[in-house]
Amino acid sequence: MKAYILDRYGKGQALRLGEVEEPVPASGKVLVEIHAAALNQLDGKIRDGAFKPILPYKPPFLLGHDLAGMVVSVGAGVRRFKVGDAVYARPRDGHIGTFAERISVNEADLALKPENLSMEEAASLPLVALTVWQVLVERAELKAGQKILIHAGSGGVGTIAIQLAKYLGASVATTTSAANANLVRSLGADVVIDYKTQDFSTMLLGYDVVLNSLDARTLEASLKVLKPGGKLISISGPPDPAFAKAQGLNVVLRLVLGLMSASIRRKAKHANVDYSFLFMRADGGQLRRIAKLIEDGTVRPMIDRVYPFQELNAAMAYVDSGRAKGKVVVSLKNGSGS
Repeated sequence: MKAYILDRYGKGQALRLGEVEEPVPASGKVLVEIHAAALNQLDGKIRDGAFKPILPYKPPFLLGHDLAGMVVSVGAGVRRFKVGDAVYARPRDGHIGTFAERISVNEADLALKPENLSMEEAASLPLVALTVWQVLVERAELKAGQKILIHAGSGGVGTIAIQLAKYLGASVATTTSAANANLVRSLGADVVIDYKTQDFSTMLLGYDVVLNSLDARTLEASLKVLKPGGKLISISGPPDPAFAKAQGLNVVLRLVLGLMSASIRRKAKHANVDYSFLFMRADGGQLRRIAKLIEDGTVRPMIDRVYPFQELNAAMAYVDSGRAKGKVVVSLKNGSGS
């Protein structure tokens, strides 16, 4: 089958379109014909080698963390899915590779595709929607009446986070450019801050939660807007000791990650704020709950561009540019959307 292969780590390294062995679904796995796959900043970071200590993939390997497609066969013991089901998923770490015509996915990572979405729309959601769910519902335990600052509101994570936060009853502030102000307001943002001309850290006060997906400078400045007991949750790092322990990393890596996050953890403690790093995990059960919110209109996907599969490297370059509003998707079925 055709797939995009990363032959070597390197910043901006192009993926090679080639032939790889057809996957066979083992016990508990489902073989999916991929109709669409989304691109994420995580793909670029893995390609660049930034995640080698945490996710030690050995080239050559396949990238890609999001998919929507059709079940073509199932392994022994699979009960939840059958041939012909339309599904979507974020395969678990160590088993990625959605930049391909087919993939074998653990049954527990899959969910039925929301009925009201095209394949391209459904493919845009799993990684970002799971990230947002795990930040807002699990980690932050966001409640009605609380205030949350969501950085980069027009990005893939931000567009979904604003909608889910509003569903949970929170008041939402977000940072974005002036050009995207109307977009984030349409998603439900109550306070919109132009990061190019305004300083969020002097404009906001008494917030319960901050979701950070930006750089270390923004992360530290976010401490100023949180009230005592508030939660600063970062999906862009630095990783903390709790994450290292949960990942089962060795003692040396735990020490290294602890040193990387020592400064922000110390400053957070001084501000009486809880800092934590979240690296999302695959979860088909959560995707089923998210699908219900999509089908009832609570959450809608935001897609910037759909590229044909043959132009995946151009799509990667566009994601790297940081200009995307919402998600970037590649279609393997000529945009049929069925």
